[in-house]
Amino acid sequence: MTATALRGLPLDVVPEDATELLDRVTSLIGKTFLYEAGWDAGQEVLRLPTEHRLLGRPLCRVDTCGKHGVGLLQLCDSCKNRFAASTLTFDAFRVLPRQARNTQQVMCPVEGCGLPQMTAPVKLCRVHHYQRTRCKLALEDFLAHPDTRPLPGFGPCLVVACLRVREGAGPYCTPHLNRWAKVRRQEVPVDEEHWRATSPGIAQEGVISLRGLAPLVVAQILLGLQMRTREGTKTNEDALRIVCDLLRQQQAGTIGDLSEHGLPKPQFNLLRMLRTYVHRALLDPETERSKTRWDTRAFGHAGILDFTRITQPWLRQGAMRWAADNLPKRRGKGATSQVRMQLDGLVLLSASLRAHRPDRGEVPVGLGRVDLENFLARLVFLQDRGDISAYMRYRACRSVRAVLTRMRVLGLTRPGGPLAGLPDDFHLLRDDLPPEPDRRDEERDLPQEVMRQLCANLPAIDPDGTSRQTRIAIELMIDTGRRPDEICALPWECLSTDRDGKPVLVYNNYKEHRFGRRLPIAQATADLIADQQRLTRGRYPDTALSHLRLLPTRIRNPDGSRSILESGVAAHHRQWVDAMPPFMVHIGDTTIEFDKARIVPYAYRHCYAQRHADAGVPGEVLRELLDHESYDAVQAYYRVTEQRRRQAVERVTAMQFDRHGQRTWREAVQILAADRVRLGVEQTAVPFGRCSEPSNVQAGGGACPIRYRCVGCDHFTTDVSYLPDLNAYLDDLLRNRERVLSMAEADDWAKAEALPSDEEISRIRRLIGRVKQDLSSLSAEEREQIEHACATVRKTRPTLLGMPRVRPPLPELRPERPR
Repeated sequence: MTATALRGLPLDVVPEDATELLDRVTSLIGKTFLYEAGWDAGQEVLRLPTEHRLLGRPLCRVDTCGKHGVGLLQLCDSCKNRFAASTLTFDAFRVLPRQARNTQQVMCPVEGCGLPQMTAPVKLCRVHHYQRTRCKLALEDFLAHPDTRPLPGFGPCLVVACLRVREGAGPYCTPHLNRWAKVRRQEVPVDEEHWRATSPGIAQEGVISLRGLAPLVVAQILLGLQMRTREGTKTNEDALRIVCDLLRQQQAGTIGDLSEHGLPKPQFNLLRMLRTYVHRALLDPETERSKTRWDTRAFGHAGILDFTRITQPWLRQGAMRWAADNLPKRRGKGATSQVRMQLDGLVLLSASLRAHRPDRGEVPVGLGRVDLENFLARLVFLQDRGDISAYMRYRACRSVRAVLTRMRVLGLTRPGGPLAGLPDDFHLLRDDLPPEPDRRDEERDLPQEVMRQLCANLPAIDPDGTSRQTRIAIELMIDTGRRPDEICALPWECLSTDRDGKPVLVYNNYKEHRFGRRLPIAQATADLIADQQRLTRGRYPDTALSHLRLLPTRIRNPDGSRSILESGVAAHHRQWVDAMPPFMVHIGDTTIEFDKARIVPYAYRHCYAQRHADAGVPGEVLRELLDHESYDAVQAYYRVTEQRRRQAVERVTAMQFDRHGQRTWREAVQILAADRVRLGVEQTAVPFGRCSEPSNVQAGGGACPIRYRCVGCDHFTTDVSYLPDLNAYLDDLLRNRERVLSMAEADDWAKAEALPSDEEISRIRRLIGRVKQDLSSLSAEEREQIEHACATVRKTRPTLLGMPRVRPPLPELRPERPR
């Protein structure tokens, strides 16, 4: 058996040639780690350094104690009880002499003596103590006396795991003599040789005995500790000692032989993590592909793919071949879940074949079109019964079609392949796919009443100062609209400025594999990030900034290089939302309760998009803010229903003007469907309104004969929703005028050609003045309605590229919250 074949073996399987597996595990253990962990290969013990941040242990703060200190005062249990019973101050108590029970055997101070000392106060072995008592000498005088001779020892204790020497002619040290005597008094006879091999050693502070364990178990423990330490996880000394004692007691051949059932939580977690780390270290893509349950870490991802849910052998093998071809092409944290979602369609297909076929679908040659029709009918039945949603039905059909097509492309239907003999008509056509549910108009953002209540209760996330990272993460999601994983993984150096000195957030778009993205943010958000940077830097002053995270986790993170987890933030967010009182929203004149289940971290991204869309941010700018390549993807993040759009258009149409600033509609009327169609055919959109010039309409707004001097053309009309664009255009004209007049190097004819005319500027000013004058004549309620209607119309307005203009600065949209 080769080393490659052994890498993916389960831990509970011991191969015949275990030497290769032992060599493979041993080769993965670094000498540097063995040195820093205090590994003594001669005695097979770990002498954990006290000062090690992950393997060490804090000592009791009583000067003469030396035992393991715990708690805020960092005292051992004995000293803690003594201090509680005393009336001394802590500083006075810690300097008191402490005669603690020493668990470590100390040899007699007579040079060359092979016997251990009796007790810590006596300091000498039993024979030398008797001699000193007879001579009535002080200890220093006795040690310097010429007649003091070293005594030979009786050898080590015969218990394999024990590190002590014998005090007398018996086979064991004194503690093990007592233990053996107790075992012999039991009614059930015990084999002494087996007891010697399985009995634990005498526990010593900072010493873990691996003696008596199988060599493979020793190597696996050391490898697991190495990987555990490299990931920043602190190891509990007592839990490690107990796990080693249990492995020795059961004479385990691998760490997989020890059952986790019934273990206390510290030992359970440690054993499970050791097994997981060793398993990951031995992962190999070639051997993982031969299993029916994959750990996708072997392919560079994270997660489990379980193929056992597909019961037909040919379909399962085909799915495994397809997954092996598909996984290397995936990227991002959700790669495994994406493959798993496509496999769910095959699971439904497998269940359909198993239910309808006499051969349970295990013979591919007998399959045909009717089996896929049964599958499609089964999906309709499951949807009607409420077992699956309409989207899941669509996704299952699409996945089955794509996977079956890919299997044929991979040649799996050739003779000798897992799908050999599969008929050609066993294939889904495009017409078989149900229509994709249109989810763009679903309300994924949160109402303003809900957002106000959430922002007002932000301090409740971190009432005691222990969950600050979670609160900062949620606030940044609300302010920036970034995905939860992008916020959680922000580097420390995520705050920058643009050319104008405005703050910019630098983040990584993991979903689209685009890094170093820059997002304009409000100054208040920048101040929030800067404050968190100061706190994080103060907590990890020695870590390089390039390795530091803005939101470091408090778990297994000694250097601040690991960020908080998205799952942890989501769980804390759910607890925070559920603890709040009901959310009430107003729909017309009715007040109803809002479903808390819809308040999830990802909803803040939709709120961010809706907030900017309502502020009139153009679609192409919103696409950049959300970092999408497709405008269709942006439309899924904010919602404008047809009814809301029609009402907005009708309200804005009532405030329509010609090029002279005269109202073309004197009263708000309902636009008939025929009128709306006629306007859509006979007019086209131009930068500041609508144009009815025939040649320009025929060219879709791209063939203006007078080069978009719209205010000088009777074919032009505008409305109140274009007021921000008119203001921006007027500012552009004035800036360009000053720039042209200040140029001394240009010829007069070129300057005259490029100089904006006074007539155009005055016409634009007059038009803006007429629009504002009509707005000022409305009541406050009517003006508010017009503003909301304008925001709705601007969100759905198509992007125009005909006339270049300077983009206005983005509004600083940030929900208010208490500090």
